[in-house]
Amino acid sequence: MLRAIGHAVLAGVAFFGDLVELLVDTVGCLVRGRFGGARTVIQMAEVGADSAPIVVVTLLFGGMVLSLHTAYQLVQYGQGRLVGGLVAVSMAREVGPVLASIVVAARAGSAMAAELGSMKLTEQVDALRAMGVSLTAYLVVPRVVAAVVMMPLVAILGEVTGAIGGYVVGVYSGVTSAEYIQATRDWLRYPDLFGGLAKTVVFGLIIALVGCYQGLRTSPLEGAAGVGHSATRSVVLSILLIYASDYFLSAIIFRIWP
Repeated sequence: MLRAIGHAVLAGVAFFGDLVELLVDTVGCLVRGRFGGARTVIQMAEVGADSAPIVVVTLLFGGMVLSLHTAYQLVQYGQGRLVGGLVAVSMAREVGPVLASIVVAARAGSAMAAELGSMKLTEQVDALRAMGVSLTAYLVVPRVVAAVVMMPLVAILGEVTGAIGGYVVGVYSGVTSAEYIQATRDWLRYPDLFGGLAKTVVFGLIIALVGCYQGLRTSPLEGAAGVGHSATRSVVLSILLIYASDYFLSAIIFRIWP
């Protein structure tokens, strides 16, 4: 048991060390202007436009469920006027950024890992390395830039949709339209909006780095199964890191900017 725990700890330390090394290399490429404009635009479309419909549907029902439970409890106690504010703040601070990031990790992050894993399996990565091409500049940087830029935009779209869904359910549950809108105006502030969007930048960075790292670490010896394993590990690790970082980011951002 102790040996297993030791191996798990060492593997975790090695993973974070490799991830930090990849981040430093990525920042270095960006500083030197090596980010590949055309490849970055393609990745932005895949991360943003292709993920947007799933994020919209997910956040729509997320806002509806949040409003359903909130309205059900508060209307019973004559506090239905608070529903709009609670839903809006929750959606802006936590529900929107986290759910949108999880959806993007499941869709775009796994796609990154699978694509790079397939390139590793078919020896395209080895060919790039043999030609002297920087793997970080060519493969990683466009995906990181795309995820960091598009994640806040996708989150905004999802939060707006979630707020609309919450409004519909709140009004249907007995909250008047005027009460819901007024509570949203009174409670929702710029720190809530920008604080939540700031977290999505970090989440996007996590999704891209983990997806690229797992893809490039795919073992050719595993064959096609290795690509699936890389995609699965990418999603699982991204979600774990998103939730872990969400706690620390919330503690820092909303304490500095209450």
